[in-house]
Amino acid sequence: MIAKKTKKRVLVVLGGKSRERKVSIESGKACFNAIKKIGHKVKIFDSGKKHLNLINKGEVDIIFNALHGTEGEDGLAQSYFEYLRIPYTHSGVISSMNAMDKVISKKIFIQNQVLTPKFFVLKKEIFSIKILKKKISALKLKFPIVVKPVSEGSSIGVEIIKNLNSLYIKTKFLFKTYDELIFEDFIGGQEIQVAILNGRALGAIELKPKRKFYDYKAKYSKSAMTNHIMPAGIKRDQYNKVLKIAKKVHKIFNCRGVTRSDFKFFKGKFYLLEINTQPGMTSLSLVPEIANFKNISFNKLVDEILKDASINK
Repeated sequence: MIAKKTKKRVLVVLGGKSRERKVSIESGKACFNAIKKIGHKVKIFDSGKKHLNLINKGEVDIIFNALHGTEGEDGLAQSYFEYLRIPYTHSGVISSMNAMDKVISKKIFIQNQVLTPKFFVLKKEIFSIKILKKKISALKLKFPIVVKPVSEGSSIGVEIIKNLNSLYIKTKFLFKTYDELIFEDFIGGQEIQVAILNGRALGAIELKPKRKFYDYKAKYSKSAMTNHIMPAGIKRDQYNKVLKIAKKVHKIFNCRGVTRSDFKFFKGKFYLLEINTQPGMTSLSLVPEIANFKNISFNKLVDEILKDASINK
């Protein structure tokens, strides 16, 4: 228990209305329990049931943002917290927006000499198989090709396609839900994910999914669909290099609290796929697993995230 004078009134905001609502509730409840054990006064607010502008700022010292997906990690929820002038965990409005939008984030990677797979973007209103072929040819992409929504998390909507006909059919299907899609070069090799906490690198874990790739089922199924290797099975100098890249990107995006950067390591090079500003905090999540390897308990991890809560000046 912490000293009484340091107790805070913490509001865990979870749920929301995104496709990651279930995961957010699980993350939020785990963090709620940890915050309670730390010794703070803590309550839950489900933004999927009540609007964020109903938060009573007079009853809250800190918001623990446990939202995932759209409206939770794309800057929208953060803008409400800023308006209420309540310090909150994780990254701010602009950082969250930039990281959630895969097109913007990839452009930022490229501007800062961070290697990322070649890509192009298509909007629904101009989509045709002719345009698709033209874009693929211009970038000299070879199959398989990855297609995914521009702003989704937890690998929702991500597909790895092996030929043009299948790509056209899958793209047409995805455009029933999304207005814009990103297509990128499929990079083989090892899946490496790096956790950064309050500006310092915690470590890198390697994933070996038993499915086609580390998709939603592989991430959240309680059956052993993915082998986790901690620390990642790469040479020490490579390990240090990927930590350095992740730390650099965390800083470039001006992130706060915890982030997780997802890489592919292929033929001696690290390709950054994306940076996540609201990584999962469930029993199956990677950041707590990486932290635990560094002898940082789940409660301590949550406490460290809380300590970095703030609002923009």
